[in-house]
Amino acid sequence: MPHKRRACSFGGPMSDLRNLPLAAMHEEAGARFGAFAGWRMPLSYRAGVMKEHLHTREKAGLFDISHMRLFEVRGPDAAAFLSCACPLDAAALGEGRSKYTMLLNDEAGIIDDLIVTRAGAERFIVVANAGNAEKDRNHLNELARDFNVDLEVLDRVLLALQGPEAESVLLGAGLDLSGLTFMTAAEPREKWFTTRSGYTGEDGFEIALPLTEAEGLVRAILTDERAMWIGLAARDSLRLEAGLCLHGQDIDEATNPAGAGLLWAIPKKRREDGGFVGAEALKRIMQDGIKEVRVGLKPDGRQPVRAGALLMNDAGEAVGRVTSGGFGPSVGYPVAMGYVATNASETGTRLVAEVRGSHVPISVHPLPFTPHRYRKG
Repeated sequence: MPHKRRACSFGGPMSDLRNLPLAAMHEEAGARFGAFAGWRMPLSYRAGVMKEHLHTREKAGLFDISHMRLFEVRGPDAAAFLSCACPLDAAALGEGRSKYTMLLNDEAGIIDDLIVTRAGAERFIVVANAGNAEKDRNHLNELARDFNVDLEVLDRVLLALQGPEAESVLLGAGLDLSGLTFMTAAEPREKWFTTRSGYTGEDGFEIALPLTEAEGLVRAILTDERAMWIGLAARDSLRLEAGLCLHGQDIDEATNPAGAGLLWAIPKKRREDGGFVGAEALKRIMQDGIKEVRVGLKPDGRQPVRAGALLMNDAGEAVGRVTSGGFGPSVGYPVAMGYVATNASETGTRLVAEVRGSHVPISVHPLPFTPHRYRKG
């Protein structure tokens, strides 16, 4: 029986939350704050969510994502260790290249999704989600006991500049990353780590740098009228339109890479040969047949359907659930993602979402809702 999930909250108690290193800059910019993953995060600024979302698609949006954690894995066994911890061929990852991957549990449930970058022959940088950072650290430390590696948490400010004007804005701010393409990385200065990546579906960059240098870069970026601060609420609507998963909503330890549509991130040879945590369970899932799959969903009309809504077929049988939902400013209509039974996953399948006692017609829709515009070459 499909189960309901609580929506990810962008609000709640503000006491006992961690502040971002650049919190004063966000206050100066008029940010509206909320609680997220134990952090006091800027949800939106004076322009408002709709304008922030569209500005990112059209120009360049600056996000403070310092709540996310960076780990450095180094040592003679670094590649072997990461290939055990993740369904990743770390040894085949070229220097300066990044890869989307996951930490799986023994049942192939997704502990977290990660970006792993090879920074040297025996050195990798791992970017983890904020809410999972401590769990990830403990999990990796436990696995590391069998390998000659060191795992260090890096203390950095992490910024993302996203949108078609991102490269040009950075050039104007004195940072030339034009040589990078999607999912490649560089270390342009001491203790700086940059990748051409992001989580909006747009071209853009993520920049990790020391706190002492972060404010200067931010101010240089924001002197360009094409750039503006973007809050967590628009980040969520941007990633949803792009069909990208949010851990804790669209993926978690109760979901697996097959059902989540993330098998593309696991090389076929790794799926066949195994050798990573969760490999045998994933193989069983594939052999037994996938029971439910993640799909895009388009409600009829203008009413958004939020996470937790039950999905039913025309016979009134529960066949799935919504895991993320809201309004898509770029497309001009409500968008959602969720899991449905495999036999109800074909594009165009008509379902009904249960929303506060009423029934909203909804259709299975291809992902993404907006095309990805990554700079691949």
